[in-house]
Amino acid sequence: MVNTNIDRETLRELADAGNETALDRLADLADAAGDTEELGELLDEGCLHAGLLLTRRAVAAADLRALQRIADAGYEEAETELSRLLGA
Repeated sequence: MVNTNIDRETLRELADAGNETALDRLADLADAAGDTEELGELLDEGCLHAGLLLTRRAVAAADLRALQRIADAGYEEAETELSRLLGA
């Protein structure tokens, strides 16, 4: 049986060691907690999953500034969504 209740500290250690799955899991936890600041930090660390989650939030809120920040941080899909919303 797989343990799905892994603590954040262990996930952080794994992510710091380069484990992208652990980084994605941290993004999922931050998203579930509504912690957009942590998601932004994870995106800055190169977590594209955090970019996806932030982009979804920004699109739902029609937050063009947030989409621009996400795109500037390197998540290309945010640029696509920003262009789509500006063209609508």
